[in-house]
Amino acid sequence: MIERFYLKEYLSFKEVELNLACGLVVFTGPSGSGKSILMNSLLASLGASSCEASLCESSVTWELDSESIGIENDDINVFKHIKKDKSRYFINNQTVSKKAMAELGSRYLRHLSLKDFSDFENENLISILDERIQNKSKDIHAITSEYKAIFAEHKRLKQELDKIEEEEKRIVELKEFASFEIKKIEDISPLPAEDEELLEIKKELSRKEKVLEHIGAANAIFEHEHKVFAALDTLDVNSAFFDDAMNELRVVLDAAQERLSALDDVDIEEVLNRIEELSGLKRRYGSIEEALLYKEQKKKELAEYENIEITKSDLQERYKVVATKLKDLAATLTELRHVEIDSFKIDLNRYLKELYLREAEVKIEESDYTLSGKDTISLRLNSTELQKISTGEFNRLRLSILALKSEYMSKNGGVLMLDEIDANLSGEESMSVAKVLRQLSRHFQIFVISHQPQLTSMGDQHFLVYKEGDESFVRELEFNDKVDEVARIISGDKVSKEAKIFAKELLEANRCVS
Repeated sequence: MIERFYLKEYLSFKEVELNLACGLVVFTGPSGSGKSILMNSLLASLGASSCEASLCESSVTWELDSESIGIENDDINVFKHIKKDKSRYFINNQTVSKKAMAELGSRYLRHLSLKDFSDFENENLISILDERIQNKSKDIHAITSEYKAIFAEHKRLKQELDKIEEEEKRIVELKEFASFEIKKIEDISPLPAEDEELLEIKKELSRKEKVLEHIGAANAIFEHEHKVFAALDTLDVNSAFFDDAMNELRVVLDAAQERLSALDDVDIEEVLNRIEELSGLKRRYGSIEEALLYKEQKKKELAEYENIEITKSDLQERYKVVATKLKDLAATLTELRHVEIDSFKIDLNRYLKELYLREAEVKIEESDYTLSGKDTISLRLNSTELQKISTGEFNRLRLSILALKSEYMSKNGGVLMLDEIDANLSGEESMSVAKVLRQLSRHFQIFVISHQPQLTSMGDQHFLVYKEGDESFVRELEFNDKVDEVARIISGDKVSKEAKIFAKELLEANRCVS
């Protein structure tokens, strides 16, 4: 519920703070006092509308999904809209977009002045029907849970079969392509790091003659080696260091000469051709290693193509079993729903009659498989499509659906906001709307602007919106003030004694309405 609302500097309002109760919260006041402005600012504080207030803020008890929105949940969560140079939106002092705030608020808040068809969507109507069946000792929830799991499996298998059938149309082409790609790489038959080794051989070959020439010249040093030994001996210097150095030099020069001699049989043209082949692979695949991985991938794909008939056969068998199970579960759901639909229709029309509306036509029609079965609930108001009924009828029909749903609700349904739902109704019609709203208020916190004494008298909390000069104010009314306000609604600005008596009787009578 919304526990507190604060508004600052919006049109005729300078500052408003409301501590709100659960149940049915009624706003009344003379025309032009600012009731709709106040309601719009409350919606704007939750991202459901726009306004130019410098600040509008709502404190709510809704439990936020911290993971999905990235905002830590508190016992009381504060939604805030600030307008300076531009509008900014906050939840628990963390900046959010208006869209994010509106999406979050829409999970708990519903504005019934809008022609929103979500209450009449098949999923919602089916859920109401199933809840009625569940509460009559039929364990339909277990059946629907099993059905949904089978439906998901059926959908997955169908997608896999469709994919295989699509692949079958191209299977010859795909097999030829995979074989061609494999052969192209196997014809070259590259080895890991082979290109690096060949480049090193190419480098060695390009400088072989020059290196051998320098080695030959360097070998002349050994012809004078004995002279160095003689000189060191004359100087009484230990010649071991020179001996080690000369031996190490021999090893280096011999190894180089042996390595270059091994290249005598290497054909430079073959090396260059091989390097070019490997370069082609690298240009296409990035590296030799990636080319080898690609070859293995294509071998795997080729094996899958060759086994596709076996895979398809297995899937078809599984699909057949699942389809049979899905059909049986859907038939069970349909049977249970057909048994309950007449009772659903009777109770709905009872609410419609109370709201002075024509009877509704309700029937179950067969549809394609959906997540809720093969049933579609068709709903018309006296043969008229819902898109063609008046806004007043539409909203009262929505109230009837909500009332029907609330009969089996086990938790709080959130917040409903209704702007002048009793406008242009007779006294009897207004009282019928008030009674339905009073029933709904057991499960919803309801904000309503009222112009009729019947609905006003039903409120669990009553706020008067009024003006003094050009400034609007809001105050909560106690019983005696409620009597005066209801009497004003009955008789106008000149309140008669009879109106006050009737207002008091109406309020006292409605204290007993549960």
